Amino acid sequence: MGMPGIDFPGLGVGLAILRDDRILLYRRMKAPEAGHWNIVGGKVDHMEPAERAARREAEEETGLSIGSLTFLGQTEQIIEADRQHWVSLLYKTTDFSGEPQLTEPDKLSEFGWFDLDALPEPLSAFTRAVLPLLR
Repeated sequence: MGMPGIDFPGLGVGLAILRDDRILLYRRMKAPEAGHWNIVGGKVDHMEPAERAARREAEEETGLSIGSLTFLGQTEQIIEADRQHWVSLLYKTTDFSGEPQLTEPDKLSEFGWFDLDALPEPLSAFTRAVLPLLR
């Protein structure tokens, strides 16, 4: 059958979580773009609505309880260095409860809230794609 994003283009979701004009970013430990700062997200499972996938992935990665989402748009990422290809639907939210945690330490090494005008480097291509949609 193969692996989405590797053997054929994968369908993913990303969620920009915003609080007080700051965005929550996590540093990735695995491909694609290991070591880069990224919004939360992941792949859409078969028969799973994309908005539900965005909420699920965000809750798994952050420990937050996610409320309503706003659809922003889509992006296509072809990451030559990691030989991965993703088409992703992008969302944002300010509707959440709890405090973020490092719930997947095998995938993500650290996190933080960052001012949109003072973001850490390196940023993932995925994160760079969502930034113009937030302004």
